[in-house]
Amino acid sequence: MLEILTGNFFAILGASLAFMFGAFGSSKGVGLAGEAGAGVLTEDPGKFGPVMVLQALPSTQAIYAFVIAFLTIQKVVMGEPLSIAEGFILFAGCLPVGFVGWISGIFQGRVAAAGINMIAKRPEGLGRAIVMALMVEMFAILGFIVSILMIGKVA
Repeated sequence: MLEILTGNFFAILGASLAFMFGAFGSSKGVGLAGEAGAGVLTEDPGKFGPVMVLQALPSTQAIYAFVIAFLTIQKVVMGEPLSIAEGFILFAGCLPVGFVGWISGIFQGRVAAAGINMIAKRPEGLGRAIVMALMVEMFAILGFIVSILMIGKVA
């Protein structure tokens, strides 16, 4: 049983967790914004474009997590078997994008939902709504950068 606990195992576990948590945050955030958007579009179908833009914003956390998972898995399949230490470094490197993406995706969805409700009454506020949602995005980008720097340490 212990022969499964290799560097490759820990790297793949990290890639899996990064993507699962990032995708969970994105799907929850997109869902929250979609619920608000459905209400707005019921009253005014002409606001589909702005609603779609705001609803899509939380999906980026899953994209960042996918990139980190992809880069990590490449390190597993493209070279020699990883040592336990290398596997742990990759595992740890996957955590920032996963956990920050999880939380920021949900909060970005909440901010996007508020922005959707705002443009229902004030369509000229779309730019402000996007900027507010992008403020939350900044933390996902920081988690992504930290993960890139950490996984880059393993050749």
